[in-house]
Amino acid sequence: MLYWLSEFSGDFTALNLFRYLTFRTGGAVITAMIIAFVCGPAIIRWLKSRQTNGQPIREDGPQSHVLTKQGTPTMGGMMMLLAISVSTLLWADLSNAYVWAVLAVTMGFGAIGFADDYLKVTRRHSGGLPGRVKLVAEAVIAIAVALWIVSVTTDITPTGLAFPFFKDLLIDLGWFYIPFAAFIIVGASNSVNLTDGLDGLAIVPVMICAGVFLVISYLIGNAFFAEYLQVHFVRGTGELTVFCGTIIGAGLGFLWFNAPPAMVFMGDTGSLAMGGALGAVSVVTKHEIVLGITGGLFVLETVSVIVQVVSFKLTGRRVFRMAPLHHHFEQKGWAEPTIVIRFWIIACILAIAGLSTLKLR
Repeated sequence: MLYWLSEFSGDFTALNLFRYLTFRTGGAVITAMIIAFVCGPAIIRWLKSRQTNGQPIREDGPQSHVLTKQGTPTMGGMMMLLAISVSTLLWADLSNAYVWAVLAVTMGFGAIGFADDYLKVTRRHSGGLPGRVKLVAEAVIAIAVALWIVSVTTDITPTGLAFPFFKDLLIDLGWFYIPFAAFIIVGASNSVNLTDGLDGLAIVPVMICAGVFLVISYLIGNAFFAEYLQVHFVRGTGELTVFCGTIIGAGLGFLWFNAPPAMVFMGDTGSLAMGGALGAVSVVTKHEIVLGITGGLFVLETVSVIVQVVSFKLTGRRVFRMAPLHHHFEQKGWAEPTIVIRFWIIACILAIAGLSTLKLR
């Protein structure tokens, strides 16, 4: 919205600032953070008034959570969705189709998560929407947005899959790219959801991934930098720099209230939306594989669940004391802050590895 003010830069030179992605991204970060800070307390009070017993605790989860997390409200992702949507609409170029595509995924997956959290709270049970219903709803949104992204992508094969470490390798998957892109979006969403099990555990890696894709979006959307780095140029993706900035700002604001001991949980409302947003950005920028590297922590958590389920069904034995992986370390006696901070460190290392792929080609 504010981007349009640059059209009057001929009369007011200062308005030319709104043309610059760096300026608008900085404004988006600050705006989203302020919205989360200001609206957070009111949202938490409202959630507490509606959730007498807070988020239902999993019966098969760590027993310590019954004592330490009982009564904490969920659906805190609402403050992030509010901050991201308002800040994006305020600072992004709204004529850019990619902006609307990633917003559609974020809000759509947020709505699914909200429905899931609402059922958990009203039924006072950790089971919300049936798993198949959630996956079908996510798949429908992801496929629709993948088709949308392919239809507006120019200057590069819209159904092509780029590989890190290779300069010119772009494999055209044809129409198979649509289910592949949908899988990336849905997979990223549910991976973040599985990681969201301890105070502050998921939101910081989400911000770290968003920071990596902020840089990637800016470089991929700039013809000069893309040529210099020998990566594929995708016209229009630079505007997603602003969107990634809103995730960082909203995440910082949410972390203020989610830091141990958490005043509020993001719930599926936030985790599904944040994961879906990262997946959508990776699809637009043609860096789906890099998301697997940068978001390796989310992948690791997901793999731990898959391994645990498969092992138990085939052999009757569990590989981990409890899945996802962070619960395994809880069962081993690690303190919650120790697990969270060490996982943050792993996320930082993986982010550096993901960024390095831009130059190692």
